[in-house]
Amino acid sequence: MNLLNNPKRALIIIMGALFLIGFGIANFYYSLANSSVDPRVIEARELYSKYDSYTENSNFKGIFNLLDSIENIYNSIEHYSNSFEVGVLYNNRAAAYLSMAIYFKNNSLSLNGKTTLTKDTLLVLAENAALQSIKIYENWLGNFSNLPDSIIKVKVKYNFLNGLNGYSSKENDRFISKRVSEIKDAQLETPRRLSVAYTNLGTINRHMENYDKTIKYYEKAIELWDRNLTAQNNLNKLLDRPLKKQNMLQKLFPPDKEK
Repeated sequence: MNLLNNPKRALIIIMGALFLIGFGIANFYYSLANSSVDPRVIEARELYSKYDSYTENSNFKGIFNLLDSIENIYNSIEHYSNSFEVGVLYNNRAAAYLSMAIYFKNNSLSLNGKTTLTKDTLLVLAENAALQSIKIYENWLGNFSNLPDSIIKVKVKYNFLNGLNGYSSKENDRFISKRVSEIKDAQLETPRRLSVAYTNLGTINRHMENYDKTIKYYEKAIELWDRNLTAQNNLNKLLDRPLKKQNMLQKLFPPDKEK
C-alpha cells in the first residue's frame, strides 16, 4: 500500500511505536479510578484517552488541539513542566507533522484556514518538535535516570506538593508514592521513548534529503534501544541492506512484557 495515498495508514505506521511506549494510555486512563493519582493531571490523562480516535481518523487539527490542551495542563504545574510526559507530547507532534508532510507531498494545506503549510514547512515543524522532545527526554533522564526510590521521593517532594492544598497528609503521601512509581516506570521507558524520537528525527531528515544526519539519528536510536526494529530497517533500507523481521519470541514477549 502506498502511504502517500493513505494518510490514515501513514499516521498509524509513523506513530505506532508511540502507542506502545508513550504514556501507556490504557494504564493511565484506567488508573484514574485509583485515588492515588495526582488530581491535577486527571483531566490531561482523560484528554489523552481520546488520542487514538483522532489518529485513526487522521484528524490532524484535533490532534494538535488535543496536545496543546494537555501541555497547557502540565505546564501549569511546576513539577510537570519539564517532565517526560511533555516530551511524549512533542514527539507526538513531530510524528503528526511528519505524517502530513509525507502525505501531502508538495501540496499546501491549512489547519486553521489561514496559515498555509507546505511540505518543507511541515518537515521543519516536525524537526523542531522532535528536537524539543529529545531535549526534554535527555534533561529528564539526567535528573532521574538510575535513581533509587528514596532519592526520587526526595526530588519529588521538592515541588510536587505545590498547589495540592486542601488534601490531608495521608492523601499527599499517596500522591507522592504514586508519582514515585510512575517515575520508576519512566526510568525504563524513557530511553525507548528517546529512541523513537531519534527514529522520527531520522525519518524527517531522510525526507529533507539530509542523509548523513539520517544515518546518524537512526544509529543513535538503535544505540538507545537495540530492539528498535523501525530504526534498524529504515537504516537498512537506506544502506541497501536486507531488512530484519521480528521473530516469534519478540512478538510474544515485547520489551514491555519482559519488564
